[in-house]
Amino acid sequence: MKAAYYDTQGNAYDVLKIGEVSKPSPGPNEVLVRIYVSGVNPSDIKARTAFSASMPYARIIPHQDGAGVIEAVGENVSSERLNERVWLYEAQYGRASGTAAEFVVVPTSQAVRLPDNVSFETGASLGIPALTAHRCLFSDGDLKDRRVLIHGGAGVVGTAAILLAKWAGAWVVTTVRNAQQAAIAKINGADLVLDHTAGDVANIIMANTDNQGVHHIVDVALKENLDINLACLSQGGVISSYATSSATETISVPLLKAMMHGCVLRFVYIYKVPMDVKKASAEDINSCLQTGSYAPLIGLNLPLEKIADAHYTVEHAKVIGKVLIHI
Repeated sequence: MKAAYYDTQGNAYDVLKIGEVSKPSPGPNEVLVRIYVSGVNPSDIKARTAFSASMPYARIIPHQDGAGVIEAVGENVSSERLNERVWLYEAQYGRASGTAAEFVVVPTSQAVRLPDNVSFETGASLGIPALTAHRCLFSDGDLKDRRVLIHGGAGVVGTAAILLAKWAGAWVVTTVRNAQQAAIAKINGADLVLDHTAGDVANIIMANTDNQGVHHIVDVALKENLDINLACLSQGGVISSYATSSATETISVPLLKAMMHGCVLRFVYIYKVPMDVKKASAEDINSCLQTGSYAPLIGLNLPLEKIADAHYTVEHAKVIGKVLIHI
């Protein structure tokens, strides 16, 4: 089968290759999926560049997320799953082969039925971003009539968080950095969109919440935003952080202020979230999909042969929206 792969970590244009590799076969509790679309995530870039770990396998076929059709099943998997349209998550986590290939084998639970009304492009945009957003939002209960602040509302996780929060009945405010991002956040359904660079984000949020603040904050840059968060967080509110700019980044928390808020600091690394929690999250995500409420922005579509361009685009934030590889 055709696949993209690397056998040493480094620059995308130096290490990513296209070639023929052996087609895998599903083992017990696994399915073989023909991939139609593969999604590129920042964590795929970090794996390739040794951001968080050294090379764990002799050869890696990258990408955690994708969408396609089940073509074969292993022992203990019902044959009824054959020909089922699915979206995948964590295909390459703990394994050498991900979705940047014509076929991939994954545990059956990580191949989630894709609703008939949902495209493969949307399916490949779910996975890590949608599961991360869901974990940040719903770890502390129902969101109906709750107030949510999402930093970076035009990013892929920010977009997922807006779409899921609105589906769940929350009031959503988001921060962005330019007019283009603001337009995307509004299309996604944010109730209030604020310019992060304006300097009065917390005051505006308090004015729009009768000085009650927000119940939940989803944060892409906690170190930068901590003061804003504590200034507009409601009593007992939750701040969920899911990203870092450095593997050694640290933050200092003003303990008395945090105590006075009674706030919860939640740190989300989706790969370490228990599998049963991710299964429940996937069910919620599918419920949202079935209502037609989940429509992520696709920023760039490329063929497998252009995978280095796709990685470069994600690594250097050259487009807004999800970057996809069509197999």
